[in-house]
Amino acid sequence: MIPRMSADADLDEIASSLAQEGAVVVTGLLAKAQRDTVRSELAPFMAESQVLDEDDPSDFFPSKTRRLSALVAHSDAIAELVLDPHTQYLCDRILLPNGEYGHQLHITAALEIGPGARRQVLHRDHESFSFFPDPKPNIVLAAMWAITDFHADNGATLVVPGSHRWEKQREPKESEIYPAEMPAGSVMFWLGGTLHGAGANVSNDWRYGIALGYSVGWIRQEENIYLDVPPERAAELSPALRKAIGYTTYRALGFSARKDVGLV
Repeated sequence: MIPRMSADADLDEIASSLAQEGAVVVTGLLAKAQRDTVRSELAPFMAESQVLDEDDPSDFFPSKTRRLSALVAHSDAIAELVLDPHTQYLCDRILLPNGEYGHQLHITAALEIGPGARRQVLHRDHESFSFFPDPKPNIVLAAMWAITDFHADNGATLVVPGSHRWEKQREPKESEIYPAEMPAGSVMFWLGGTLHGAGANVSNDWRYGIALGYSVGWIRQEENIYLDVPPERAAELSPALRKAIGYTTYRALGFSARKDVGLV
């Protein structure tokens, strides 16, 4: 099962459950007003997302879904999710042992799973870094924010607890795959080595989630945030958010002719 805790639970216990099981759900972190604001700010851009009616079952992204990246460029309210204290604490606990000089935002995505969408192929978020032997060290941590309720029948994220400790070739049994059911305002955290994927939506409702990934500060980010959030947009952000998206240095990595890359 996926461990489940409330927002007022001890942070060390949340971190321990995450490290042990590879995933944990925390309920009651995001108020309805915050969810509504984020959704409203992203709505014009989500409306432009192409929704395919058919796909190949081997395709990574299922049809009947809407997807949007570059969320920092499109929403001011997304900063509250990116810089959420629970998330930052877990990033410190999970990522700093392998990146002592800091972590960074790795990828952002708004994901709407529509009625009739098939199940996504299970995958691990750290698969881009094949030079590490399996099981890989913790260099990636992800969070899925439930903007709507997540149910087994509307495409709740599927997770294989404990799979972060498996050898790569091991395939999960159906009995080892669990849906991350959670009410709106909750968030599920998982490790880069944990098998997961969007569930099939056999309901009549759209399931809406915000996925935010984080990584150690010395690896290439999956999202090219510097193109999505150029200096003129970054200048409008808080210093904390600028640092989180990568407008900073990791020791000698990322230096610039500018005196301080954090000042854009």
